Order: sequence, then C-alpha cells, then structure tokens
Amino acid sequence: MTKIIRKEALNDSIIRITISDQDIACHAKPGQFAILRVNSNGERIPLTIHNVNGNDVSFIYQIVGRSTYELSKLEVGDDIEDVCGPLGKPTEIDGVKKAIVIGGGAGSAIAYPIAKALKDKGADVTSILGFRNKDLIILEKEFSDVSKLYITTDDGSYGVHGLVTNVLKDLIEKDDYDSVYAIGPLIMMKYVALTTKDKNVKTIVSMNPIMVDGTGMCGGCRVSVDGKIRFACVDGPDFDGHKVDFDETIKRNNFYKAFEREDYDNVKHNCNLFKEVK
Repeated sequence: MTKIIRKEALNDSIIRITISDQDIACHAKPGQFAILRVNSNGERIPLTIHNVNGNDVSFIYQIVGRSTYELSKLEVGDDIEDVCGPLGKPTEIDGVKKAIVIGGGAGSAIAYPIAKALKDKGADVTSILGFRNKDLIILEKEFSDVSKLYITTDDGSYGVHGLVTNVLKDLIEKDDYDSVYAIGPLIMMKYVALTTKDKNVKTIVSMNPIMVDGTGMCGGCRVSVDGKIRFACVDGPDFDGHKVDFDETIKRNNFYKAFEREDYDNVKHNCNLFKEVK
C-alpha cells in the first residue's frame, strides 16, 4: 500500500498526486513511468513520472476512463494498492544543446521532466504547450522556469491562436535545433513529426498514450516503427517520430474509445447510485 500525500486539481479533468517512494525517487529518469493499481481488483495504469523531489514522486493524469476516475476519488491519506516503477527507457538528452519540447494537453505533464532535465544539463530549451482553451492550461509557471515558453490555444483565448505546429514551423525556419521532443495526442505528434521531417530535425515522440499494462504482455501498445513491431512500454516509450506509423496506431487506438467511454460512464453511474443508497 502507498499513501497519497498530496493531491491537486490542475483543471476540471487533470489531477496531480504525490506519493512518497524512495526506490522510485532514487532511480527515476525523465521519460520513465510507473504502474499504479487503485485497488486489488483494479486495472494497471501506466503513468509517467512527472517530478521527483527528495522521496516525493508526483504523477499527473487526466480522468478519461474507469481507473483514472477511481483514482480521482482517492484523497490525501488514502492508499493506492500498489505502485511499481520506474519502467520504460529514459529519454535521451545527453549532448543536446538546443531543443524544443512540445506538450499537448495532459501530455504537458510528461514533457515537463524532459524540459527540466535538458535545462539542468545546460541546454537552451524552448517549450510549446497546446490546449483547447485557457481554462485547460496547466504547468505554465513550471515550464516558464526552465524554458522559453509559448502557449497555443485552439480558440485563441490565451497565447498564440492556433496549433503547436504553427509555432514549431516558425521556430525551425528561423533557427537550428538539435532535437524536438513531442508528447501529447497521437494526431498532434504525427503533425509535429511531419513538420520537422522536411528540415531533418531529430524528433522524439512518446507513445505513452497507447500503453495499457506496461509489461509488454498485453500487446495493446504495439506500434510499427521503421516497418518493425515495437512495444511502447518495454521498447520505449520514446521513438523516432519520423519512423512511427502514426496512421496505423491512430486507427487501432480508436477501436478502444467507445468501450472506454462506456466503462467510464458505467462506473460513474454506479458510484452515483451508491451515494443515493447511502
């Protein structure tokens, strides 16, 4: 059992929780994740490690299905059944001198430790964060502390009106960058990779959004990279964005959305019924 020692709602659907775990804190590196299980009957949830401070380990997650909804119901002092990590291969940052880090929505939580690590290594870091509107913006101060920051919103309610790729294209046309790191919705990462391909800028994408059990056994996170099957949880989650078959991955990922939504609606309905009976 692992207790939640801090909990904070970053917006209506994104929550940051912190646990104390010396083993994870000592070994975690940017890009790695942990597996959380809310209760003994719960699913295994892969969550990227957002930040480490001493023995405190933070995770940021978006409520999108049954398990994240159940996790959101836990409060400070409540127990998580088990936490296992760090897992996955760390993000490669050595030797990078000038980089762009891109986060889309909840993917910004995964992008932050990469931006911070690059800054700590002495790199010149620019971050681009994309959100649908200003009410969904998270981690603005944290990114501002470690990088030059651009924020885009789809509706123009804050920052730059438009997509992260609009800012990205402008930046890489004006200056030279060693690497681009992109973490967010699959469709966003696809177009980031297409934008950088013509300029031949090394582009790393995190396939964390397609992970399921985190061990490679379920096969749910398989992805075609340079014509070969890879598994995001054990071979990644980072891959060369120019070699990922995004169209195949997006098509397969869409198969699960209806089921996930139905399961989420059912668990919310059952929770409400339980409250009414009480």
